[in-house]
Amino acid sequence: MSDTATAFVRAYARLAPVAHVPELRLHQAEDAIGLWELTEGEFRSEQPPPFWAFAWAGGQALARYVLDNPELVAGRRVLDLAAGSGLVAIAAAKAGAAGVRAVDIDPMALAAVALNAEANGVAVTGTVGDILDGDAEGAQVVLAGDVFYSEAMANRVLRFLIRAARGGARVLVGDPGRAFLPRQRFALLASYDVPVPPALETVGVKHTTVWELALPPAGPPS
Repeated sequence: MSDTATAFVRAYARLAPVAHVPELRLHQAEDAIGLWELTEGEFRSEQPPPFWAFAWAGGQALARYVLDNPELVAGRRVLDLAAGSGLVAIAAAKAGAAGVRAVDIDPMALAAVALNAEANGVAVTGTVGDILDGDAEGAQVVLAGDVFYSEAMANRVLRFLIRAARGGARVLVGDPGRAFLPRQRFALLASYDVPVPPALETVGVKHTTVWELALPPAGPPS
């Protein structure tokens, strides 16, 4: 990652414990709205908003589940899709994954992932890019926190996750009740009440669920 991106993360996000996963630390924005406005103003770019600067509810729930159930990832190759801060990837590495790859379309997110992984004493491989039209590239476990936030994104993500499952991967998602989660495709594993920044979610706690994709019959996903 570039020195500029790394410096930006250090300057505008403070290293602090994660509310629902306090054994892990992330660089998190203290002023959610201020950082959001900053990235749309003086530091405006074509990259997405600073999703990397927050511990979103879906990621917190998924990280909690992975740490409490390390056998899910221990000794396995793990992919963290739309990684953001890298919280879920870091949890997988802490739980004993053989290798963890964090993928995001935002280069700034991968700078945050690298800093956060270092702060937690784990190794995570970062990849910048949109892989949703491809496959999981040999991952044995695919983890995705809070990815069903828009209809267009949900449709692409679901197709990717189904391909990953058909390739033999276990696929888990963390979701705080987003409208576009296709619940009929998933089996419930666990639920948590997760603290979140009210400035982002309008509430201080989100009831959040960890789901596992139930593999559909063979054939093109609908």
